[in-house]
Amino acid sequence: MPERQPAAAGRGQDGVTLVLVDDHAILRQGLRSLLEREGDLEVVGEASSPGEALAVVERTRPAIVVLDMKLSPASDNDGLSLCAELTRRYPGLGVLVLSTFADDALVISAIQHGACGYVVKDVDTAELVRAIRMVATNGSAFDSRSAAAMMRSIHAPVSRSPLTERELSVLRLVAAGLSNRGIGGRLHLSETTVKFHLRNIMRKLEATSRAEAVYKATQTGLDLTSA
Repeated sequence: MPERQPAAAGRGQDGVTLVLVDDHAILRQGLRSLLEREGDLEVVGEASSPGEALAVVERTRPAIVVLDMKLSPASDNDGLSLCAELTRRYPGLGVLVLSTFADDALVISAIQHGACGYVVKDVDTAELVRAIRMVATNGSAFDSRSAAAMMRSIHAPVSRSPLTERELSVLRLVAAGLSNRGIGGRLHLSETTVKFHLRNIMRKLEATSRAEAVYKATQTGLDLTSA
């Protein structure tokens, strides 16, 4: 399966376009102010509800949606269904979850609903910007707590891996947060070869993103803790 590509109108010549989805206007405004200090990031829209988010994304076609999981007082994770709907409608869209919680089940559920990154709201600006850039260039990004949550989801051993040793090496470096270029440098491979291995990995694991490939591999018992 091919790697996730940017949304049709999501990536301008000078940077990465973003839509911010959070039910608190003051938080959106603060986040916009912080992100737009970065020369390569452009906030092209904001939304406070699922319906508004769908309309804004349709109009602006960003590269990335930064999505809060809690969009109403009635639920702590109503952003999950929006995440699934956005990634269903726009296969090239990257959804980066920005949540108050780093609950293991919520991290895994976000990935299952199509998110390609997950960070908690108390990360510093530099870490959030790094995550956005990683989603834009690599297709996935997780802070240390959400990455640990994924690793704790390992339960059952696997009798036989569907991946070759080379593919396992590539996937371990993906789990460690390396870019395609970084993986190539570590394994002495070209970026084209790394992309070839990633396509095979996602096809074998029936994954649609790097993040989902890491999650599915851990669920089958593959050890991704060392490269």
